[in-house]
Amino acid sequence: MYPEVSLYVDGGWCKGVGGQSQKVLNPATGDAIGSVPHAGRADLDRAIAAAEKGFKAWRKVSAYDRYKLMRKAADIVRGRADDIAKIMTLEQGKPLAEAKGETLVGADVIDWLAEEGRRAYGRVIPARAEGVYQLVIKEPVGPAAAFTPWNFPINQAVRKISAAIAAGCSVILKGPEETPASCAALVQAYAEAGLPAGVLNLVFGVPAEISEYLIPHPAIRKISFTGSTSVGKQLAALAGQHMKRVTMELGGHAPAIVFDDADLDSAVKILSANKFRNAGQVCVSPTRFLVQEKLYAPFVEKFTAAAKALKVGDGLDKDTRMGPLANARRVEAMERFVADAVAKGAKLQTGGKRIGNKGFFFEPTVLTEVPLDAKIMNEEPFGPIAPIASFKDFDGVLAEANRLPYGLAAYAYTRSQKTAAALGQAIESGMVSINHHGLALPEVPFGGVKDSGYGSEGGLEAIEAYLNTKFVTQSMSA
Repeated sequence: MYPEVSLYVDGGWCKGVGGQSQKVLNPATGDAIGSVPHAGRADLDRAIAAAEKGFKAWRKVSAYDRYKLMRKAADIVRGRADDIAKIMTLEQGKPLAEAKGETLVGADVIDWLAEEGRRAYGRVIPARAEGVYQLVIKEPVGPAAAFTPWNFPINQAVRKISAAIAAGCSVILKGPEETPASCAALVQAYAEAGLPAGVLNLVFGVPAEISEYLIPHPAIRKISFTGSTSVGKQLAALAGQHMKRVTMELGGHAPAIVFDDADLDSAVKILSANKFRNAGQVCVSPTRFLVQEKLYAPFVEKFTAAAKALKVGDGLDKDTRMGPLANARRVEAMERFVADAVAKGAKLQTGGKRIGNKGFFFEPTVLTEVPLDAKIMNEEPFGPIAPIASFKDFDGVLAEANRLPYGLAAYAYTRSQKTAAALGQAIESGMVSINHHGLALPEVPFGGVKDSGYGSEGGLEAIEAYLNTKFVTQSMSA
């Protein structure tokens, strides 16, 4: 069932010239299901040359014709959603329904950005003198290098490459080595839609070696990275040395605030579903649960029951609601978070342990009375652990919500419009969702502030990162 994975350079599928590769594991079993080739320096040079050639041709294609090709690619992705979802579940572990949903949303993202490419308008600025024309023109920035993670192998890649292609740029995509085949299926859809050779190139390999070569290269004009804050800071610094435009979507530690007047059942249902989606391996996952005192006990009871009821297993099983973690490192990290919290006085309500000795499964876990000095209250868990603490008043919970250097997503539940409006203004986060989970739609901005990065990979803002603004003024009197 698992396909052979290759690099895609200058319109053709190929292996790395050096012959290096690494195994791809099924996280539900821990067994190898395939391999992914590594690109060496020679492969990257070929990809760079292809991207330069592709950009020169693609930038001349009209926005309307780019739109038509992209819509064709989206339809190809939709037509193969079932097959792509199976591949994604095999290599990433998430339940099949989640994998198919990600694939279909990926097609919607292509459609949305295709439309935005047709509306990358410039403008005419009224002049102060007769016979003078002042024009603002939007132009593609140039070849882009995009770096995408393993947790959403289509969702993250499709945002970067589709924004670039819609704007008229070419792309070198450094895909995720742990989940390469579903990402390659996305590239295949673009290739079959008729994208000219060199406009989209796909490489895999040693992440540090690829980023350290591509980012400083003079042919690369734009960098987009999704990943950890620590790595993002290093890449942003490297890009800064070479004055490269950068979009950074980095780590988060999202507060989920539940006030006394909230709809308890709705809050529990939505927050538990989104906490354990993709086994908690989501950058915008709610990670610090802050519940006002009167609602604290019933919230803990209902949330713990929801966690206990989750069916954990192989994502290909139709009854599975939470799959495995991505690798053994994530399991070990969860064990450390739990041990540290309990040692500091937290109470383990459910979970806390690895499941079995095959694959990388971990129990949905709920911790209560978690002190602020516990690691899980300060470091992004990226796993199925929900620490729940109580709070007294608005000012206190706002201080906690803004305490950390992260600022990607935040959630709140309240029936008070006054409280909701105050939160929307005061929380230091790139995205705030109140009384529902309304993030990551193709048409809305997606990005963070503070150590969670900068720039957006959603909404009309997504395409702006791949466009230069040029001002042209001309006097007709000459």
